Amino acid sequence: MSIETEALLQEAKESIEAAQNYRSELQQRLHGLSQARKQVRGSASQTREALQRHFQELQTAVSRLLTERLNALLQEVDNIELDSVSPLDDCQKLIEHGVSTADELLREGEAAIRCGINEKEDKLGSFTKKALQIQLDSLPEVPVLVDVPCLSAQLDDTLLHMFRTHVARHGSVASHPPVQIEELVERPGGVLVRWCKVDDDFTPQDYRLQYRRGNSSQYEDAYIGKDTEFLVLHLDPHIDHLFRVCARGEGRTEWSPWSIPQTGYTTLAPHEWLPGVDGYILSSRKNIAMRSDSSPGHGGVLYSNTPTYFCGQTLTFKITAAGQTDKRDSLGVCADSRTDTDSLQRDQAVCISTNGAVFVNGKEMTNQLPAITVGSSVTFDMEVVNLFPVSNNNNPSDGGNFKLRVTIGSGNREVVFDWLLDQAVDSLYFGCSFTHPGWKVLVF
Repeated sequence: MSIETEALLQEAKESIEAAQNYRSELQQRLHGLSQARKQVRGSASQTREALQRHFQELQTAVSRLLTERLNALLQEVDNIELDSVSPLDDCQKLIEHGVSTADELLREGEAAIRCGINEKEDKLGSFTKKALQIQLDSLPEVPVLVDVPCLSAQLDDTLLHMFRTHVARHGSVASHPPVQIEELVERPGGVLVRWCKVDDDFTPQDYRLQYRRGNSSQYEDAYIGKDTEFLVLHLDPHIDHLFRVCARGEGRTEWSPWSIPQTGYTTLAPHEWLPGVDGYILSSRKNIAMRSDSSPGHGGVLYSNTPTYFCGQTLTFKITAAGQTDKRDSLGVCADSRTDTDSLQRDQAVCISTNGAVFVNGKEMTNQLPAITVGSSVTFDMEVVNLFPVSNNNNPSDGGNFKLRVTIGSGNREVVFDWLLDQAVDSLYFGCSFTHPGWKVLVF
């Protein structure tokens, strides 16, 4: 095969590979378009169903309210009519009785006048006596029309206008939710969810974060508040979870539409304290440690169950209860889990004391952080400065110093320094030591 033929063959192979890559990229874009179309059509269908269901329920409720109001007003008319007609009926009965009595008296009088002379005196006397007994000058009182109820319906014509105005403004259709999930960051035993506002005209008052396992259909609340990030803990590693967020506008009671669900997971095992250490009681998930009074004044160091802290992560200690302080108290990170010491203020460890002092390999720094109290959160962030231990020939087996840049934060302050270790480490232990009982610390 000639050189020219080989060149053409190589060019053809490269063109085929480029075409395959081009086709793969186009297929991925087709898949993306399919997902976009599915989202538009699916959300449109769900929105139609929600609108139809809501307005049907609203129509039924309004119809029921109007019917109830109409029946109440008709009942009021019936009650007024009954109360007003009843005395008129009584008066009518009295008058009709008087008319009947007068008719009978008239008949007797006319008969007395027409009778013969022999009977006239007796009948006229009887008629006159009876007429005096009836009291022909006594008449029942009949109410004048102004004193009798004249019912009418008082209807406010502005109700329809107000109703029409409110209905015209009721409900809206949004093409995009006002907030969206911005980032999902895996954390030991959890996922840090960050979100942001994407609608410039929307002023959020509160946010609401929900999540569910990938194989579940039921979401559950994880957070409601004003922050724009939240760490969802107690998630099983390597299991997909779906997250979504919504917001409540300022001065509103209803929540906005949900953001587009995002899938996230963690591959990192949760941080756990080592069980069975004298002087400490652990929670069921082993992420909360409480200093007990079983050995007051003689507490050792409580380490993590395994070295689960890796550089690039944020390790957080949150103090939920506090006891008496001691200069040996400490919270921190270390390269090993030595049991021959009662504090992390030692070599191969960095820590902060409850009074805010920072120790690096057992030496106190001049910079100091705020004292630790109930509600305090202490964070540790580390990054590798040297990928290999620093030695004369850069050979890891020769030993030397392995350098990490450490940032410890507490309150609104932080200190940054370089931490030198004897050898390179892939992961680190965390630990705490409290001399007196009453302290409780959550790690995540």
